[in-house]
Amino acid sequence: MSEITIAIDGYSSCGKSTLAKALANHLNYIYVDSGAMYRAVTLHLMNTGLLKDGHFIHQQVIDELSRVDIRFQYNKEQGKSETYLNGENVEKDIRTLEISRQVSAISAIKEVRDKLVSIQQEMGAQGGVVMDGRDIGTVVFPNAEVKLFMVAGKTIRAKRRYMELKEKGENLTLEEVKKSIARRDNLDMNREISPLQKAQDAVEIDNTELDEKEQFELALKIINEKVRSLQTTNT
Repeated sequence: MSEITIAIDGYSSCGKSTLAKALANHLNYIYVDSGAMYRAVTLHLMNTGLLKDGHFIHQQVIDELSRVDIRFQYNKEQGKSETYLNGENVEKDIRTLEISRQVSAISAIKEVRDKLVSIQQEMGAQGGVVMDGRDIGTVVFPNAEVKLFMVAGKTIRAKRRYMELKEKGENLTLEEVKKSIARRDNLDMNREISPLQKAQDAVEIDNTELDEKEQFELALKIINEKVRSLQTTNT
């Protein structure tokens, strides 16, 4: 059987990227962090002064998209793919809370989504890819063989994000992180273009009480069962 496409969607700070990276590494598949692409666009607009404190001019954003080049490059020393914006490694720059605060507004712009979805579909056209985001199973790869939807309790999500930011030197309170996550959820679920929603054929994984190993094993079990089912159907 040819390599399949695995789409992972879900709320922020639910461990989508952690799971996607682990699965891609185990299966020797390509990993694509779609969220990093939207973060990179947001960073570019901030750096050029076109996005400030959540305010931007729609047409200026559209015009600037032609000047945005996003690629992923594997870092052998780190053992992971890193995001490059116009030839510059921006992996650390796109993970700040300031980017998190503003990325939802930019990702809701139709022209931004059209550009990035086209790139994502090209990356995964041949299968053998694990991609995580918020509309992968519903928009980017609606025919993906395996679709997972990640959820977790709001409190544990906030604690995970708080610890992650603390390790990076961000001086924020847990309450500030909670508010940021709640705001992000609201924007993601209620945006007009490609809102966050669970695909009808997606399998939900609640990792509130699961560690990374347990989450990985559960996801791999789901994938293996789906592959066996497909093989049986095709024989």
